[in-house]
Amino acid sequence: MSLELRIVELETRQAFQDDTIQALNDVVVEQNRVIERLQLQMAELIKRYEEMSGQYGSAAEEAPPPHY
Repeated sequence: MSLELRIVELETRQAFQDDTIQALNDVVVEQNRVIERLQLQMAELIKRYEEMSGQYGSAAEEAPPPHY
């Protein structure tokens, strides 16, 4: 195989690898956005859960009604 053909082959491979790397990078960036959004949603759910636990937790600490 001539030197010129080898160089063309290497340049072709590099072009495909560059495209693949860019596609993978795009996926990673999108996944990072999704993860950040899910983390914010999880933090909000935890906050709501703690608020609801506080409301119901204080009621559970009270003495049972007289008819028990």
